[in-house]
Amino acid sequence: MTHQENRFSKAGGACLFVHFAGNRPEEERLRFALSDDGFHFFPLFGGRDVVLQQQGTGCVRDPYILRGEDGAFYIIGTDMKSDDGWLSNHALVTWRSTDLIHWTDETILDIRAFGGSFADTTRAWAPQAIFDKAKGQYMVYWAHSSGTEIPAALYYAYTRDFKSLSKPQLLYARQGIQTIDGDIAYNEKDGYYYLYFKEDVTQSIAWVRSKNLTGPYDAAPPVIASHAPTGVEGSSLVPLPGTDRHLLFMDEYGKQRFFLEETTDFQHFTPVPRDRYGFHGFVPRHGSFLWITQEEAQRLRTGRIKK
Repeated sequence: MTHQENRFSKAGGACLFVHFAGNRPEEERLRFALSDDGFHFFPLFGGRDVVLQQQGTGCVRDPYILRGEDGAFYIIGTDMKSDDGWLSNHALVTWRSTDLIHWTDETILDIRAFGGSFADTTRAWAPQAIFDKAKGQYMVYWAHSSGTEIPAALYYAYTRDFKSLSKPQLLYARQGIQTIDGDIAYNEKDGYYYLYFKEDVTQSIAWVRSKNLTGPYDAAPPVIASHAPTGVEGSSLVPLPGTDRHLLFMDEYGKQRFFLEETTDFQHFTPVPRDRYGFHGFVPRHGSFLWITQEEAQRLRTGRIKK
């Protein structure tokens, strides 16, 4: 199984979108939406919260979902209440499910516990994970900063169960320039890992690449990928099963909408006309996408969330 196959089920069925809704505490919760075609999404469970977080800040942002090697589903997110300030966050939060309905094993991963420079963690934002076959573990990566003067950079650590992490290591940084919202995808055609992130100078999505999952990633200036008319962040590269196309979703945060592009080579992107995609009946923020089977989609459409 390749990294790309691990990240997205190619069984077809439907595309699950896991997201949060806004900056109020009651909006910083896990919510689900579903699409039959990968372009048009509709809220599940009447747009209600999927999980009522019990630990940490009680609020979650930037959730990322993946299908684990054990067949279970995992969600990892930013443990943060924005009302407490944008430099108030120092932990990640995780959940596990075997059916997408019952979510258990809520765990707070406090980055301050590693001590040293991490003891003053002020941002642990937008975590994601990818299975590293060579190590037999998941590589978790996120945007990290310590103190108030250091721009955020991308760090990584390893886990087997999303309940503990190895000591974080630097993944990618730009001198004096903030780097957040990393999203790694493996291109089987050229053998590169592509790291997409928010390019802070232009407020766009850019990419660098490496032959190795943990880098080093290109030292050259990153390549701008997005053509959005206003600032974007929180990108997700999503495959279209049965095609050679990938969709690049990004949160056009100042407009309360998403911007969508597509690519066949992970490098060159073409905007998708706005009338060809949409989030119907809800306004999402930064989230992630996972293709699930017809059976799993039907269970979500007819089931009830057990908090």
